[in-house]
Amino acid sequence: MNNAREVEVVVIGAGQAGLAGAYHLRRAGFEPDRDFVVLDHSPGPGGAWQFRWPSLTYGKVHGMHALPGRELTGADPARPSSEVIREYFAAYEREFDLRVRRPVDVRAVREGAEGRLLVETSAGDWATRALINATGTWDRPFWPRYPGQETFRGRQLHTAQYPGPEDFAGQRVVVVGGGASGTQHLMEIAPYAAATTWVTRRPPVFREGPFDENAGRAAVALVEERVRQGLPPRSVVSVTGLPLNDAVRQGLADGVLDRQPMFDRITPDGVEWKDGRHVDADVILWATGFRPAIEHLTPLRLREPGGGIRVDGTRAVADPRVHLVGYGPSASTIGANRAGRAAVREIRRLLATTRGTEETEERGVTEDMGVTGDMEVTGDMEQRESSGAPGELGALGEHRVRGEQGDPIAA
Repeated sequence: MNNAREVEVVVIGAGQAGLAGAYHLRRAGFEPDRDFVVLDHSPGPGGAWQFRWPSLTYGKVHGMHALPGRELTGADPARPSSEVIREYFAAYEREFDLRVRRPVDVRAVREGAEGRLLVETSAGDWATRALINATGTWDRPFWPRYPGQETFRGRQLHTAQYPGPEDFAGQRVVVVGGGASGTQHLMEIAPYAAATTWVTRRPPVFREGPFDENAGRAAVALVEERVRQGLPPRSVVSVTGLPLNDAVRQGLADGVLDRQPMFDRITPDGVEWKDGRHVDADVILWATGFRPAIEHLTPLRLREPGGGIRVDGTRAVADPRVHLVGYGPSASTIGANRAGRAAVREIRRLLATTRGTEETEERGVTEDMGVTGDMEVTGDMEQRESSGAPGELGALGEHRVRGEQGDPIAA
């Protein structure tokens, strides 16, 4: 602890959620390196987007809500989304002088001295009064276990390793998972593969028609209630259903999206069901989602008996110094922006409580910095950001909820 660098806030992760949090810290008067630091384990800007497969072009993305303070405009829809968003995030970091440190691996966050948290990393330690955890899920792909899995002689891979459809030319492919990635993979692979089989644990739910404001709020409320109860979060997209767009309609009509129930075991040369039915396979592609990457928080003992971290807004109920942004209801590109703002608002209050209001006022931050209507005023700076506008919830309805989160566990 003696060698730990002291800051007011550590932000872990520089995807959509982490950059949104860092932006709002800057607008609140916090200085990078002096007052806060952003730590990111990725090799460069872009969050999890930088690891997306080349065939996921920007035009195919279900939606990328702009970061606060800078729009993403004029992007070529034919370019890989990994390139478009990597460049966008890099420009954003430069414009707002966020000084992201990378690559830095956060190994553990534990109780420190004098009421601070100790953040242990590959680049040394930081002692902080508050923490914004924005680590997403990409680093924790979920691999279900089935009998006989270890005997399969073919290839098994996860969405996180998906190389693009050409890699499956002439092969028999079983795709597992009923989320957006599962359907996208199937429709991409089918023209190249010798055969495809789609299996899911539950029948997929296709949503047709508009997704209005009330439906959007209801979906978010379902996710929020789980994290309030300390249960593992479900993503917003997992409760909205799959949009029945033209591509999906074509996939249904062509028989590509012919869903089969989940198989019961894996054999050396395929998969089989209890009724004796067997499908030969060269590849099993697990599009089965991701889990929150929060193992580094284990020393703080934040998990509830239900397996999740109980969160009120963004604040961990068990430790008000810890804010989880991009977790549960904020696991979306829209939600992450709002959650970053909310987390910084609560952190200001926490610091004012623990250190008095004098230092906060010296930074030019007023006592009341909440949102009034669609405007948030921070010192002499003004930000207009719609809160709950129908257009944004419409975007949510079109599944603009990927951010750095990956797909829900929807197999």
